[in-house]
Amino acid sequence: MSASALPDLAQATAGPGRVGPNAVLQLVPALAAAGLAARTPALFAAAGAGDWLAEPPAVMLDERQVAALHRTLRTQLPPALARAVLADAGRRTGDYVLAHRIPAPARCLIRALPRPLAARALIAAIRAHAWTFVGSGRLTARPGRPAILAVTANPLAAAPGEPASGCVWHAAAFRQLFRGLVHPQATVRETACAAHGAEVCRFEIHAASSESA
Repeated sequence: MSASALPDLAQATAGPGRVGPNAVLQLVPALAAAGLAARTPALFAAAGAGDWLAEPPAVMLDERQVAALHRTLRTQLPPALARAVLADAGRRTGDYVLAHRIPAPARCLIRALPRPLAARALIAAIRAHAWTFVGSGRLTARPGRPAILAVTANPLAAAPGEPASGCVWHAAAFRQLFRGLVHPQATVRETACAAHGAEVCRFEIHAASSESA
């Protein structure tokens, strides 16, 4: 399914090529958890991002610099390890958003809604802040069974043929948000990726393994 097949909820992202700092900040504990704390300075330096370790960013970041850091992890770490680190960083990003970017009353309200309505509310929130995840890319969304999120021109996607390809950071962040607010067993599966020549990076979201969102 292409992004053009989701016109009802299509929304252009805001902000010229900038993504949220958690796309960088959460890599540090993820690398440490994978036993790579000693290699972290070299990896950041290889991406031209050494300053981010000395002074962690607190503002929106140039997506090209963030993409270079993600690319460095994918190319300098074994593919399975790179995917694990990026997935852990995505999970941590989702946790941060839940704890610090969604007010407690809103979290309680969404969790109290019937599952389909909770999924719609969360998708609306993701769309409203899409640029923090996709920068200059374009997010399209469709609630349903399954719910669909699709990103056109995803700046953090791997290049075709790149090791450890696949948008595991995005998938893990989306999964954690849905598990935190819609259903603890929610699953997110990337069914198409620009790294494999697809028009969009497309994510299918199910509320639980036995029931769609």
